[in-house]
Amino acid sequence: MVLTPEEWVRQHIVHYLIAEKNYPISLIAVEKKVTVNKLIKRTDILVFNNKGNPHIIVECKAPSIKITQDAFDQIARYNLKLEANYLIVTNGLTHFYAVMDFKKETYIFLDSIPNHNF
Repeated sequence: MVLTPEEWVRQHIVHYLIAEKNYPISLIAVEKKVTVNKLIKRTDILVFNNKGNPHIIVECKAPSIKITQDAFDQIARYNLKLEANYLIVTNGLTHFYAVMDFKKETYIFLDSIPNHNF
C-alpha cells in the first residue's frame, strides 16, 4: 500500500483509536465496503462495538484538504445504512467528532469520542 497523505492520516487515526481510546484492533476495519443508494462505497475506517455492530465511522482526508460540510454529508450518507453511534472526520490536523441523535436525525458535535468500554 502506498503511503499517500490520506493513508498517513488513516494510519494515525487507527493508532489513536488503539493507543489512546483503547479500541481493540480486532474491532477496526479499514476501507469497509458499504452499499449506499445501490452504489458501492468504502468507509475509511469502521469501528465495531463488542456485539459486532457499527459504532464509529471515520472519514479521512489528506492534510491539505479543508474539512467542509460536504465531508460530513458524505459520512452521514454512509451512516444512513450503517447506523453507527459516532462520526469522525479528520484531515490529520483538524478533527471533528459527533454523536448521532437518531430520534432527531441529526448529530451533535463533541470534543472527543468516548474510550472503548470493555
